[in-house]
Amino acid sequence: MTVAVFMLSLCGAMALGMPIAFALLVCGLALMLHLGMFDARILTQNLIIGADNFALMAIPFFILVGELMNAGGISKRIIAFGIALVGHIRGGLGYVAIITAFIFAGLSGSAVADTAALAAIMVPMMADAGYNKSRSAALIGSGSIVAPILPPSIPFIIFGSVSGLSVMKLFLAGIVPGVLIAVSLAITWWYMARKQNVKVYPRSSFKQILAATKDAGWALALPILIMIGIKGGVVTPTEAAVVAVVYTLFLCFVVYRALKFKDLFHILISAAKTTSVILFLIAAAMVSSWLIAIANIPAAITSMLEPYMGSKLLLMIAINILVFIVGTAMDLTPTVLILTPVLMPVIVKAGIDPIYFGVVFILNNAIGLLTPPVGTVLNAACGAGKVLMDDLMKEIMPFLLVEMVVLLLLILFPDIVLIPLKWMLG
Repeated sequence: MTVAVFMLSLCGAMALGMPIAFALLVCGLALMLHLGMFDARILTQNLIIGADNFALMAIPFFILVGELMNAGGISKRIIAFGIALVGHIRGGLGYVAIITAFIFAGLSGSAVADTAALAAIMVPMMADAGYNKSRSAALIGSGSIVAPILPPSIPFIIFGSVSGLSVMKLFLAGIVPGVLIAVSLAITWWYMARKQNVKVYPRSSFKQILAATKDAGWALALPILIMIGIKGGVVTPTEAAVVAVVYTLFLCFVVYRALKFKDLFHILISAAKTTSVILFLIAAAMVSSWLIAIANIPAAITSMLEPYMGSKLLLMIAINILVFIVGTAMDLTPTVLILTPVLMPVIVKAGIDPIYFGVVFILNNAIGLLTPPVGTVLNAACGAGKVLMDDLMKEIMPFLLVEMVVLLLLILFPDIVLIPLKWMLG
């Protein structure tokens, strides 16, 4: 009965068109009334405690890095670097999109922000070179979902804060799956681009490649500095986010001189708006998470999954089918906030490595960003790339399928995540 109250109140509030953060509060209120323990002070305290987490401080700083990167022209320098490397290959701009999305992921940690920034610049560029506009937007959207997997992934920070797991370990564990996604997209693009009649850029000379590398080198160094700092124990992920902001400000104002101080106000406002939405979601989810634990819902879910508990593989398949279905109807952040406290006790009881589960769980949710009806990355690609949703959905299917194959490989072979992680942790 408690699970039914939880699901019906949450889904009912969202069906009425209520914002997800408020739907989570309604869900918490419904659980309190059902348990006969309504107290407005408990609700308020948990709402405040939900956002009072040191690890969450990394989120506004990494969001600010993304805003500065786009406003400061760093995006264009990274694209120019990609063109210098692979622009002469047939389908070269597609490879540039994949490389750039991979680099962007190491700067902002947000798939939607990366898609919007990259599609606005590259889709017109690819269309002028003879590429199919919808296919170009589909590739960029598909490539941008490596952002939730690679450090400094914002979803990993949220998942780590809710589950109590090490954000550093999650960052390290996401590197190999992120590379696999990028490689699989490159192979798919190679197959699709073989017979395309598109513009090919002249091969860049060594001097031109060196100049492009030098121009983008400052930006390319940031993800490496973040990982070295975290892995070496010099900074925590939160402190690394602050360092990243200072470094990006230095690039924008001193190295590239692409921003003026009057621009900073609007950039800060934009970052604050995005941050407020995410942190309010997290705070509201904390109310539901606390009541989920009090109501012993994880035990009820565990009993429902009992037939699969004897096999880690079957359990992972069953859970990932559930996560994929939920991910088609809900955005990444609320899905992580709602399902993490429900599923983590099941995972621990089954003896599945929680860091490995976190990587698979976030990847599954990231793929959900490409599926209708919610699909925030789809919407960002449509808006920034100025393409129709119907055309985009048709072109995105090959990329979506290959990413699902990578997800399946991670489920079947956990060592793809665990062995590199053990090696990186020494």
